[in-house]
Amino acid sequence: MNFNTGGGVLGLLILIADIWAIINILQSGASMGSKLLWILLVVLLPVLGLIIWFFAGPRGGRA
Repeated sequence: MNFNTGGGVLGLLILIADIWAIINILQSGASMGSKLLWILLVVLLPVLGLIIWFFAGPRGGRA
């Protein structure tokens, strides 16, 4: 039997990265509305949202 686990491992890594991003968004100094929009972006577009957040999103400790 051939068990292709590459997609599962990649999916798990993306999930972990998205959770990490959401935690950082919640800890940021951004307004609640801004936080909600960033979280929706990361949840609805897991890979693209994560990339956009990484370059342009709010960070913890940054106002």
